[in-house]
Amino acid sequence: MTPKFFNPIHRAGWPFLAIFAAATLLLWWLWQPLGFIGVLLTLWCAYFFRDPDRVTPTRAGLIISPADGVVQMIQPAVPPAELGLDQRPRLRISVFMDVLSVHINRAPIDAEVVAVAYRPGKFLNAALDKASDENERSSMHLRTADGHDICVVQIAGLVARRILSWTQAGQRLRAGERYGMIRFGSRVDVYLPDGVQPMVAVGQLAVAGETVLADFRSEEAARLGEMR
Repeated sequence: MTPKFFNPIHRAGWPFLAIFAAATLLLWWLWQPLGFIGVLLTLWCAYFFRDPDRVTPTRAGLIISPADGVVQMIQPAVPPAELGLDQRPRLRISVFMDVLSVHINRAPIDAEVVAVAYRPGKFLNAALDKASDENERSSMHLRTADGHDICVVQIAGLVARRILSWTQAGQRLRAGERYGMIRFGSRVDVYLPDGVQPMVAVGQLAVAGETVLADFRSEEAARLGEMR
């Protein structure tokens, strides 16, 4: 059980942790009950920026979830225009992250980064469908060795105010490799290649770097699920 409670903190979180800790000392000095609140907030900050290791399936053809959270939508949608892809609908899987999710994002498949594009926008609730079009976002176009195109989009949410991406065009990513994060609560969309059916259902919990979203080699129909 130890790894579940004591995970490494990502380097992007250390400045925030230092600010929370300093504020806690000040609050403690002003009034001890406020100090206890500061301690709780500091612990939450450390929890938010946790960066656990993941065991990523490595079989060729698997598309792995880039984010922790709930599969919120599976529907056709046009990928972001700024990536230069043809503007026809592709099947899109949306994974919603709340403030308690791990917010490190991971590459869904072994691929080369063709393009990365940032677009400023609004900060609507990421659970809304229109957030894909109107919210701030960072989009990434990936191409596998056998020519499949996949689009991954980080979308800011109601609380999120910063999208981080550590990738650039020409870089090669391995499935499960960390490529970015979003602070503090948001959504990640994955646009599948033509003919690829999802292996997850709406309402299912996805784990970044581990949950299989789709499989190029699978010939089964899209999966359905029911909350129980």
